Amino acid sequence: MLVIPAIDLKDGRCVRLRQGDMREETVYSEDPAAMALYWEGLGARLLHVVDLNGAIEGEPRNFSQIEAILKRAAVPVQIGGGIRTIDTIRLYLSHGASRVVLGTAALQDRTLLERACVEFPNRILVGIDARDGTVAVRGWTSLSDVSVMELLQTLSGYPLCGVIHTDIARDGMLEGPNLVALREIVEGSPVPVIASGGITRVEDIRAIRSLGLRVEGAIVGKALYDGKLDWNIAVQAASGP
Repeated sequence: MLVIPAIDLKDGRCVRLRQGDMREETVYSEDPAAMALYWEGLGARLLHVVDLNGAIEGEPRNFSQIEAILKRAAVPVQIGGGIRTIDTIRLYLSHGASRVVLGTAALQDRTLLERACVEFPNRILVGIDARDGTVAVRGWTSLSDVSVMELLQTLSGYPLCGVIHTDIARDGMLEGPNLVALREIVEGSPVPVIASGGITRVEDIRAIRSLGLRVEGAIVGKALYDGKLDWNIAVQAASGP
């Protein structure tokens, strides 16, 4: 299982939010590309980059910073946030992204999801951001009327490389992941799962890994940035036994 550092971009800077609230930010770096190289230097095998402004506004807003990351990082990078057209998907992949994450678009524009999977099989992830089991959209600013499990059931047959599940209530709170929800998602998902939200301690890493081989990785943000979770210990726990 991979430990995947999160690089969340807001107004050109690397930040972390509390429960996705754009007003509750902590700035960790003015140079996101340097932060990407930092994690790469520690041995990260995959980076998770999110355009927070783009997630709300529906189009890329931190592209120059993302482009710099893609130019300088040698490890694979997955990009999410505000990706709602096929042209934006092509833009990121043509600039070197390994894969892209569709969140709002996966729920509200199934034609786009289908088209993206045909054009870029196994390079599309579906981001499932949830609050109390219900899927949130538009940068977590509103709730849909679709449950996480309902959305998962509709993804069977698509050549996706996986889904990312984020529990909004846990994100940035350093309170541990929602293991009950994660277990249900892993059991019900037709594709590999990446866990996100609240991962704080090495015990959290071990607990997520114990959910089985279908868990590809765990995205970790604030706990790594604040030093509450040691990178090397986390990687060791994710590798087993």
